[in-house]
Amino acid sequence: MDMPKATEADKENFRSVLPDHPGVVVKPMFGNLGAFVNGNMFAGLFGPTIGIKLSDEDREVLESTERTVPFGPAERPMGGYTGLPEMWNEEGDGDNARARAWTEKAFAYVASLPPKAAKEPRPKAAKK
Repeated sequence: MDMPKATEADKENFRSVLPDHPGVVVKPMFGNLGAFVNGNMFAGLFGPTIGIKLSDEDREVLESTERTVPFGPAERPMGGYTGLPEMWNEEGDGDNARARAWTEKAFAYVASLPPKAAKEPRPKAAKK
């Protein structure tokens, strides 16, 4: 499975479209980044592609009006996430406004979901 790594410019662009909210937590994920609220991922970076998790209604609007792309590996895209149009990365400043607006919608949607339950730590194996 091909796992592209995000460049520093990709990471900077990703951070620039995230909501300025104290609940946003950005974590590294397999050489890329994920943005979380209440333990749930609302946006991610896969190479240069930004993927967002939207409500069914918002996802339908975005996918029917823009040239979105699958998010994640081609062999196994992440269900429930939509990749923002790659051409937005190439067109210039006005497009960050569109990416920010959709990322805000993703944040609001995922923030409305129940917080992700913390995993219980595994018991440590006894030393022999």
